[in-house]
Amino acid sequence: MARVKGGTVTHARHKKVTKAAKGYYGRRKNTFKVAAQAVDKANQYATRDRKNRKRNFRALWIQRINAAVRMYDDSLTYSRFINGLALAGIDVDRKVLADLAVHEPEAFNAIAAQAKAALPA
Repeated sequence: MARVKGGTVTHARHKKVTKAAKGYYGRRKNTFKVAAQAVDKANQYATRDRKNRKRNFRALWIQRINAAVRMYDDSLTYSRFINGLALAGIDVDRKVLADLAVHEPEAFNAIAAQAKAALPA
């Protein structure tokens, strides 16, 4: 039986890694061994940062909501606003609230008024 050489498969694997490392600096873009390490590390960062992106956006939405609530009424805070929404039975997530606060302030102020009215005096 003839010997099978694995050149085709190896070349394809090397090409895949080198393509993923395109745009990297120095030997990281064209030397397979270094490129493979760089691509592995990049994938670790990408996996980690997909989780971090969710955290960052939630924090951004909370900041926007807090700013809009304080523009509506100085005495109302973010936490009291969220509590008021819960007491009023308004189920709107933070992403939508932040979007309303930025693009439709009148609608947000109407929601804030309902939340404030639901709070105990």
